[in-house]
Amino acid sequence: MSELGRLAVVLGFLVALWGIVASVLGAIRRDDRLVASGKHAAYAFSGLTGIAVAALLTLLLQHDFNVEYVASYSSSSLPVWYTIAALWGGMKGSLLWWTFILAVCNAVVQVQNRDKNRDQMPWVTATMLVVGAFFLSLLVFITDPFERLPFTPREGSDLNPLLQNYWMTIHPPSLYIGFVSTTVPFAFAIAALATGKLGDAWIRTTRRWALFSWFFLSLGNLFGAAWAYVVLGWGGYWAWDPVENAAFMPWLTATAYLHSVMIQEKKDMLKVWNMALVILTFSLTIFGTFLTRSGVISSVHSFTQSGMGPFFMYFLLAILLVSIGLVVWRLPLLRSRNELESVFSREATFLLNNLILVGIAFTVFWGTVFPVLSEWVRGVKITVGPPFFNKVNAPLGVALVFLMGVGPVIAWRKATATSLWRSFAAPMGTGVAIGAIAFALGARNFYAVLAFSVAAFALATVWIEFWRGMRVRQAMMGEKAWTALSRLIGKNRRRYGGYVVHVGIVMIFIGIVASSVFKLEVQRSMKIGESLAIGGYTVRYDGIHQESDDHVDSTYALVSVLEGEGAAAVRVGEVRPEKRFYKKPKQPTTEVSIWSTLRDDLYVVLGSYDPPSQLAVFQVFVNPMIAWMWIGGVVLALGTGICMWPSYSERSVTAQARIPAGSRPA
Repeated sequence: MSELGRLAVVLGFLVALWGIVASVLGAIRRDDRLVASGKHAAYAFSGLTGIAVAALLTLLLQHDFNVEYVASYSSSSLPVWYTIAALWGGMKGSLLWWTFILAVCNAVVQVQNRDKNRDQMPWVTATMLVVGAFFLSLLVFITDPFERLPFTPREGSDLNPLLQNYWMTIHPPSLYIGFVSTTVPFAFAIAALATGKLGDAWIRTTRRWALFSWFFLSLGNLFGAAWAYVVLGWGGYWAWDPVENAAFMPWLTATAYLHSVMIQEKKDMLKVWNMALVILTFSLTIFGTFLTRSGVISSVHSFTQSGMGPFFMYFLLAILLVSIGLVVWRLPLLRSRNELESVFSREATFLLNNLILVGIAFTVFWGTVFPVLSEWVRGVKITVGPPFFNKVNAPLGVALVFLMGVGPVIAWRKATATSLWRSFAAPMGTGVAIGAIAFALGARNFYAVLAFSVAAFALATVWIEFWRGMRVRQAMMGEKAWTALSRLIGKNRRRYGGYVVHVGIVMIFIGIVASSVFKLEVQRSMKIGESLAIGGYTVRYDGIHQESDDHVDSTYALVSVLEGEGAAAVRVGEVRPEKRFYKKPKQPTTEVSIWSTLRDDLYVVLGSYDPPSQLAVFQVFVNPMIAWMWIGGVVLALGTGICMWPSYSERSVTAQARIPAGSRPA
């Protein structure tokens, strides 16, 4: 099986090289046979990469410890789900998984465009195969996932205990899908530059791909936050770690692109800007892949240090040089036909939104690479911590949420004073009222009060947009409220789906603000039967229980959760914070236990335990409103699904296109 996998990787690399040559020559010479050969090579690349992944997964499930990767990242006692997750748990496997996702995207693009975009497709095929060939070249020449050992260990080293968690099965795949699928808009952008066809046809073709990529980047970041929250035991979910930042930056630029591209479609403006955002987003995904595999920046998320960093840097530089060169070459064709007419317009709001998003991305990039730059220049590594990122990005985040409320309702071209008052009087009043209520309830942090006010303003504008649209449809069509609302959304999926996404983002924003500003923490050593009070809860230590199997030893505390304090406290449940010792890697971990409500999370950590005295040290946090982050993620997913689902008119056009021309009704 390892020989089959190795052969598939080598053949996939060779086929990708041929596909690049055939596609480029076919496009230049207008040779349909070469173009077809390049397309067939793209399909072969996808198939061979699939075979390689299937081979490595089979080796993992068969526990073939003679294969170095299997011996390093699995064991015979590892549960099957984590054995499957080991496919992307190590550097070699993750590179193969990255390439496999690209292969799937490549095959889907080829099928989608088999009868359209004929001029662009050879360049799209060549671009995607260049990326695929680069990753396969690493697997062929640098780091072979099918490498065999000179001996067969009796047992594997096991997967890192921190990775033996549910989120390991969905966080990396989601983030990788988001990263890799940015290749599709990038490939079409390169094709548009190469062919000189720089209208909005390539944007319409890749609109859903861009949204698809953004969606999985969003999920990947949220799943990663959830993973950090339940695994690392520090009471938080985001530490501005370099690898967290590497996943966040392309999300920011992709968000900017999804907004600014609407201006190009509506007003034929910002062509250079949109092209730059597509190139930047893809480049940042390669940069993020570089960060996790180069070892240049310390991170709890990164793989072990390797010698692949320079190869990623050379590849990234090549991408930037070629892309920027093509943009400069096509600048005359990228000139906008229209100009910004007023600062009080939707175009101006979207542009300001873009500038803030890119500003945050630059801030995060600078804070991430500054330790490396400082070491190169001064010989001393100066670390940039969370306070820097929070201080700079918090006000920018509030400004973004404010613009989320402004953008959907302000007029295109130029808004009048009357229309501004009509659109924003009620939402502004709502925001001021919510701020006053938060202050009356005891909130004294200026940032928190302002953030809640702005969030209420943004939600109010979305509510009014839905309400007005529904009422207008009711008046025109005589429909019931629910029918009018559902059909309103169905007829304008992109617009109203975007509003639902905004609601999800605001909910996440509220959860972040509340859990950051009003977080409570206490640490205490307790004997069995003792209690501590925090944030309206009482936590009582009831005892210790131990379990063991051939994979892990577990020691967990039995902790009662009571609402209220003193004699009035009422028991509502139990949490079981845990200490684990994994036998194969001989490594301990801490497993938190959380009592979660819509109001707050009671987050309990078993810090240490002394068996003779049964004395235990507990660290307890109360994180307000953090559940709204995860609910916001569900709402975001719902809104994205609405945006991506084809409208009735689009389905009709697609169905009509599939009917042979001679069979269509006159």
